[in-house]
Amino acid sequence: MSFRPFSVLALAGAFCVVTSSAWAQASAAAGADTQTREVRGWLLRIHEAASHRNFQGTFVVTGGGVVSSARIAHFCEGPSQFERSEALDGQARHVYRHNDVVTTMWPAAKIAMVEQRTLLAQFPALLQAGDDRIADLYDVRAQGADRVAGRDADVLLVKPRDAYRYGYRLWADQASGLLLRADVIGERNEVLESSAFSDVTINVRPQPESVLQPMKKLEGYRVVRPVLTPTKLEAEGWAMRQAAPGFRQVSCVKRPLDGATEGQVDTTSNAEHRPQVLQTIFSDGLTWVSLFIEPFDPRRHTRPMLASVGPTQTLMQQQGDWWVTVVGDVPPATLRMFAKGLERSKKQ
Repeated sequence: MSFRPFSVLALAGAFCVVTSSAWAQASAAAGADTQTREVRGWLLRIHEAASHRNFQGTFVVTGGGVVSSARIAHFCEGPSQFERSEALDGQARHVYRHNDVVTTMWPAAKIAMVEQRTLLAQFPALLQAGDDRIADLYDVRAQGADRVAGRDADVLLVKPRDAYRYGYRLWADQASGLLLRADVIGERNEVLESSAFSDVTINVRPQPESVLQPMKKLEGYRVVRPVLTPTKLEAEGWAMRQAAPGFRQVSCVKRPLDGATEGQVDTTSNAEHRPQVLQTIFSDGLTWVSLFIEPFDPRRHTRPMLASVGPTQTLMQQQGDWWVTVVGDVPPATLRMFAKGLERSKKQ
């Protein structure tokens, strides 16, 4: 398990952003009772706190027998947002974000990767934008109060209504609304992964230069800029005949097959001529499933497999002349449904 402070995985559930109009529709579907209105307001407050509060602290992710931690900070000035993260375990890695530009640096390897990312890359990200079916897929209930990192927090339980997704337990700071802890709850009510601040300071003085300066100082680094080309499954000769219930496609891109991953990149002369991998992401509003499709290579793709680390499941298998990898914070049966529903619709 690698620490993922800015991704949908950072808070163990791959949460994304919700709009107030979407939650208004979800509330209507669930019934406009007092508790539903309170929960809706709570979730919107969590999102607002993550977007507009200045905070910094130590964030710890525990799951699959592995513990990862990082020092993280978030600042905002007007419409601009700034984030930084420093991994405290394993290989040294620094991540800086200014709005949708993210720079990841591996000091030991002297490699820097500069990417354009969307809202899906923000911390902590809560609920997929514009999704209006959360109440149909999950039962959301308040569960009293608790303390996290020395701060009073309200607790929210999010239970799935079917077997295609996991549940969540969220702790939100009572004073600010900032999400302090999130647990992913498995099918047997076990905690698959827990993500929490061990210490946090809220309403700190903004320090945008602590993010901007490192992003500019790339002398001595090999700078990698992956090119992501927006596309559609159908345009690439594929079709998703049947996705898991409640999931919608939210993005589809082509990207270099070999990029900077955990500090390693392909530096050979023919790297630019490598095949590309097709990546498409599906979301139900709270969690996600990502599919990667690439040409089959018997030297690398030796056997199909299903792997699990905490809540994250990975399914890999050959499909004709292609190799398909399905990844998500969902039960294995959900990945199998996506793999079964993927069909090659035409030759390219």
